[in-house]
Parts: sequence; structure tokens; C-alpha cells
Amino acid sequence: MAANLLLSILVCVLFNVNTSFAEVPAGAVYQDGGNSEYALILSHGVGQGPTALVVEPLRHAVHETLGWHTLSLSMPRQDDWSQFGRVFPQAYDRIAEAIDFLMRERGVRHVYLMGHSMGSRMSSAFLADNPDAPVRGLIVAGIRHDGGMPMNGRLNLERVALPVLDIWGDDGGVDGRYAAERRDLVSETYTQVPIPEANHSFERHETIFTERVIEWLRGMSAGMMASSTPESSQQ
Repeated sequence: MAANLLLSILVCVLFNVNTSFAEVPAGAVYQDGGNSEYALILSHGVGQGPTALVVEPLRHAVHETLGWHTLSLSMPRQDDWSQFGRVFPQAYDRIAEAIDFLMRERGVRHVYLMGHSMGSRMSSAFLADNPDAPVRGLIVAGIRHDGGMPMNGRLNLERVALPVLDIWGDDGGVDGRYAAERRDLVSETYTQVPIPEANHSFERHETIFTERVIEWLRGMSAGMMASSTPESSQQ
């Protein structure tokens, strides 16, 4: 409980959150993970919503398979694509509100962010601009690099000092070309996973997409649990 309290205080200080009561961000869809201390926050792409392509099957799979809390956000919209960077501060606020709700109201200690398409740009930019955010890892699905800051996914990822799963639909399209430009980021903490023949939204490949993400999350959570055991703390 003391650790949860300290994490909650950190969230409030970092993001200037009202300390009276934390609520689910407006428009978001939440699945309660009960006593689980793990949660995944999902951010959708342009023209989508919290129960749309990519985020919908993933939030259900993570909740049902891992028993985690999932919180799928309703991200800000912008009619002029070239001006999308202007709404990124609103996206940051929604992600911060989600973290605050999960930690303060649900006792979550291990938060992961996931974003698809524009949502991946927003999530990566949030972490790049908030390096002290209490987040354990990032999943970017179909992230792209066009546009200036903060929309350039590549430049955002260079500044994220957390474990990253970089996953995309590898149908020979533009996502594969962008992924090749990120190959030099691969390391012990940065993993690239193509989904063969899948398009940008992983349509008709949802099962293999969710399996690969869950496999990575399982490995991350197993590492967290191992590092918290008395044996590992004595090493």
C-alpha cells in the first residue's frame, strides 16, 4: 500500500492532477482487472474510437488472457491532419488522467501504454516529453515518421528510455518501410515484430497480432515479478 501511495503522489505531482478523486477519462472504456496490479492504456488512430480497430480486440484479449485492467482512451481529433500536433497536449492530459485513475483508484503499480497509428505517435510523444512518468513499457503499432515534432514517431522513440514493442502489419506497404528505418533502434529493450501479410489495421490478422503483444507483455510482467522477489533484491 505504501508503494501504491508513493506512486499516486508522483502522478499527482508530475501532472498537476486534482487529488480529490480520480475518474475514468471522458469517453474512455474501462475493463476492471480486480486485484491485478497491471494495466494497459490504449490509444486509437485517426477517425477511430476506444472500441474500434486494433484497440478493441487487444483490450479484450489482454483483459481475458492476462486478467489486467485495460483502459481504452478516446483521443482528441483534428480535421486538418497537418495540424494534428496541436492536439497532442490534450492527448497527454488524457493519458495522465488514465494513469492517475488506475494507480489511485485501482491500485495499479505497473502501467503500459499502447498506441495504434496516430495513437502510437501520441503515446510515444507523451513518454518522450514526460520521461519520469510511472510507465513500465510502450507498444507502438503501425507508427509512422512523417510530420514534424511531436508527430514524428521515430524521433519520439529515440527519446523513450523504456522497453518498447514495435509491431506493424508487413504487407509490403509503407509501414514496413518505416519499420526498416527504425531497425537501428533494436536492442535488449527494443523489440521489432512484423505481422506478415497484415495491413495497417491488422484486419483478418487480429489473433496473431494480439498473441504477439500478449507474449511481450507476459515477458515484461514476468521480469517485473522476478526482480521483486527477495532473491533478486539480494543480488
